[in-house]
Amino acid sequence: MKKFLENNFTIIVLVIALLTFFKSCGDGRELTKVRKEITDIKENTYTKEQLDLRLQIEGLRAEKRMIQSTDRKMMDVNRQTEIDAKISELEKGL
Repeated sequence: MKKFLENNFTIIVLVIALLTFFKSCGDGRELTKVRKEITDIKENTYTKEQLDLRLQIEGLRAEKRMIQSTDRKMMDVNRQTEIDAKISELEKGL
């Protein structure tokens, strides 16, 4: 075995290098796919300001649902109108 390795060392190294080269050929395409996915994710995420607006809108909608689930009083109806106006105003900011 030792004699075989000594006689064919160069060929063995070349074969291993060739196999490694062919194995790494697909890596570039995979990296391109990963970069494209990262770009798509960045384009589809909210900025901090947009997220703050979205949280305010959802908070107001939750408050409105809570008011509607309880007994209606004149004060509650007025607050619902205020909430609707505020939601419309915030949605224009998005």
